[in-house]
Amino acid sequence: MTMKYFELDQEEQELLAEIERGEWRSVKNLARRKRELMQIAKNTLNKNRNINIRLSERDLQKLKAKAAREGIPYQTLAASVIHRATAE
Repeated sequence: MTMKYFELDQEEQELLAEIERGEWRSVKNLARRKRELMQIAKNTLNKNRNINIRLSERDLQKLKAKAAREGIPYQTLAASVIHRATAE
């Protein structure tokens, strides 16, 4: 069997270091917690509405650039930012 080696990006290296330092803990009642989080995600995703919003051209270009870096559509990034801001 041949072992494959992959280069980790900066974020992956940081996560691995945190795990190796013992900073991550197992979730108690993992199956139940997964069901809860899946239901929350389903409830959030099932109720999408369209909105119109006016942004400056500069802000829109920055939003699109950041979304491209993260590999997601800019509308998804915008919705995520709004969701986080309203979840407090």
